Amino acid sequence: MTEAELPEREGMDYDVVVVGAGPAGLATAIRLKQLAQERSEELSVVVVEKGSEVGAHILSGAVIDPSGLDALIPGWREETDAPLVTQVSDDEFYLLGPAGGVRLPNMLMPPLMDNHGNYVGSLGNVCRWLAVKAEAIGVEIYPGFAADEILFDEAGAVRGIATGDMGVGRDGAPKGEFTRGMELRGRYTVFAEGARGHLTKQLIARFGLDAGREPGKYGIGLKELWKVRPEKHRPGLVQHAFGWPLGHSTGGGAFLYHMEDEQVMVGFVVHLNYQNPYLSPFDEFQRFKTHPLFRDTFEGAKRLSYGARAITEGGWQSVPKLAFPGGLLVGCAAGFVNVPRIKGSHNAVLSGMLAAEHLVSALAEGRGHDELASYEGSWRHSAIGADLKKVRNVKPLWSRFGTFIGIGLGALDMWTNTFGFSLFGTLKHGKTDAASLKPAAQFKPIAYPKPDGVLTFDKLSSVFISNTNHEEDQQVHLKVKDMALQKASEHDIYAGPSNRYCPAGVYEWVEETSGPRFQINAQNCVHCKTCDIKDPNQNIVWTAPEGGGGPNYPNM
Repeated sequence: MTEAELPEREGMDYDVVVVGAGPAGLATAIRLKQLAQERSEELSVVVVEKGSEVGAHILSGAVIDPSGLDALIPGWREETDAPLVTQVSDDEFYLLGPAGGVRLPNMLMPPLMDNHGNYVGSLGNVCRWLAVKAEAIGVEIYPGFAADEILFDEAGAVRGIATGDMGVGRDGAPKGEFTRGMELRGRYTVFAEGARGHLTKQLIARFGLDAGREPGKYGIGLKELWKVRPEKHRPGLVQHAFGWPLGHSTGGGAFLYHMEDEQVMVGFVVHLNYQNPYLSPFDEFQRFKTHPLFRDTFEGAKRLSYGARAITEGGWQSVPKLAFPGGLLVGCAAGFVNVPRIKGSHNAVLSGMLAAEHLVSALAEGRGHDELASYEGSWRHSAIGADLKKVRNVKPLWSRFGTFIGIGLGALDMWTNTFGFSLFGTLKHGKTDAASLKPAAQFKPIAYPKPDGVLTFDKLSSVFISNTNHEEDQQVHLKVKDMALQKASEHDIYAGPSNRYCPAGVYEWVEETSGPRFQINAQNCVHCKTCDIKDPNQNIVWTAPEGGGGPNYPNM
């Protein structure tokens, strides 16, 4: 059925439409309502969220810098249902080799790396708590509805979004339970989709928001939540490690965070500018857990959940232009992650608040669908800019000089930036993560150990405990633009890295008598977006599946 043959969408009009119920989107909505109340004004705000519930798709470490929450909801610590209760008690940094490791003295760490005063907790639960706060002051929140299309007016300005149609079969034809998507129209639309948002990507291309910026850079973060034995639990302990099992030329690292209720979060980050197409971030993560310094934590423990998500790593140099006719970017959609701190939720909240202030001023003047240049001009001079500017060279130094020399130079640069200067100026990132991959002929395959099902696991059992689900009879939301190119390049030149970089077993090259066939197991997709980032030809495009599909992360 063509677009013209479909029934007309119903629609609703708002002052502000927010796409994404993460910390940035919810902070935008809450601050809009707070400012409207202060001015005794009426302001209509809606948040649309593709997860089945708020928090279902939220995945973060997380050691949370509370500065954003402090600014948004002063006194949150005193509330009986406060979402963060475990403060950091011990902060440890390790350089690992295969048989052991060296703990780095805390006194050598730049001040901004100190985690004391931060909280160990679930960012998903923080978002669930923020959603309750938002609804209490009049924000409308619609979980289970994926923003599928950007709406534009006759002048080319954004005028809102349309949610995806529900009940469309794999063949593209409406099924018996077909429901047309809704138009949510706003005087301004705020995009808070997180890293590599599929609508944000379209906006960057349409409005040239990346002109004059360095390429976007990303990592993939993988995480498991474990219930450990009481004697292994140290509430508030924060451990970070780098080195083994990754080689010198591959950036990344690991973390263990002890939160309340005998729960330990273990995670692994691999920078997606790695070169070896045989590398598997998932299997490197499983190897890490066997390290002598950390495996004892998991003795007698039970794995509760698993997930994966792309992380923005470009920072100061890669942040695109944030304002365009009719809309704004906030949070990880804007790229506000501080890479060495592995923190972005505080900047996400602060960016939402900053956006809200500029939106309220514009709305009070009767404006709409124009470009809020004041927001674009303000973030670099805010707390967000101060946070990102100090660490702007850490990622490019790591990429250029490798783990050991690069991290040392990055630490030196963070120290000098503490005093207001840098020996390096502002370095460039260079090529994209997709262009960083080299042909398989230059490498040998990596033989990863088989999982034991106790400490180490395979992808499919991991996806099972992520509670991932999609309506099976729907169109595949992972689009291959040119299947012939996928065979000639991704398979023949790069040895099928999609089978390895995907942390959920979505992609397979199936050998048949007629030749290899590219199989997409879209049901497994955890919405990490790694394929959209790392495919060497940018031939795979991630689009939104039916709303409510994907992972359902508990306490992640």
